[in-house]
Amino acid sequence: MALSLRQAEILKIARGEGRVAVEALADRLGVTVQTIRRDLTDLAEAGHLDRVHGGAVIRTGVSNIGYAERRQMNDDAKAAIGRACARAIPDNSSLILNIGTTTEAVARALLQHRQITVVTNNMNVANTLVANESCEIMLAGGGLRRSDGGLVGDLTTQFIEQFKVDYAVIGISALDPDGDLLDFDLAEVRVSKAILRQARRVYLVVDGSKLERSAPARLASLADIDAVFTDKPLPEALARKCAEWGTAVHVAESGGAASRA
Repeated sequence: MALSLRQAEILKIARGEGRVAVEALADRLGVTVQTIRRDLTDLAEAGHLDRVHGGAVIRTGVSNIGYAERRQMNDDAKAAIGRACARAIPDNSSLILNIGTTTEAVARALLQHRQITVVTNNMNVANTLVANESCEIMLAGGGLRRSDGGLVGDLTTQFIEQFKVDYAVIGISALDPDGDLLDFDLAEVRVSKAILRQARRVYLVVDGSKLERSAPARLASLADIDAVFTDKPLPEALARKCAEWGTAVHVAESGGAASRA
């Protein structure tokens, strides 16, 4: 399908934000909502988007979105989430950060922390934290996934199992409405499960777009998480479950603050 200039612009916005809304697009592009609905239908039929109530989301299928594209999606939200999570991690502590663009945002927010030890299977996290001279970095071995700088495999899992840390900060590819944490790569899931076992407290960092996505491999449940840091309130039913499970929910605000839901 050959895209019109307007459809190309819609797709660019969707790739940058993860989700687009009909009315917001109509206002932004100066056309009617009916025109936007037709454009979204065409883009969905061409395989670029998936329609959801009130708009559309980037189609993920059974494989993850490309790393460079993910890095640009919801970057303001991820930065706010990163800052909120970093405030919950004190100086003089140890932590594990796994693979993901949101955990990388946490790493950037940790640059002023003092006397911390960070264990990671994410080369991008390690490269970011090099700038913090007060941070000891322990980088896992294993198979390098060139697409995103992640290290996975049995060697990676064995490395993680050598540590017992104060905090684990994990990102995921999708969050199911029932509270299951989902990902695409079984090898990555196995490493992340080891990370959960080796931490005294576990924090999930996830932007709201992950509730619009799905992935085939289950990592854990929000019931297994001590706190979740996100940029939008969770759906009411899921928020109630978190309250029952004792999982704290912190909603990061763009200005840098975070409220507890």
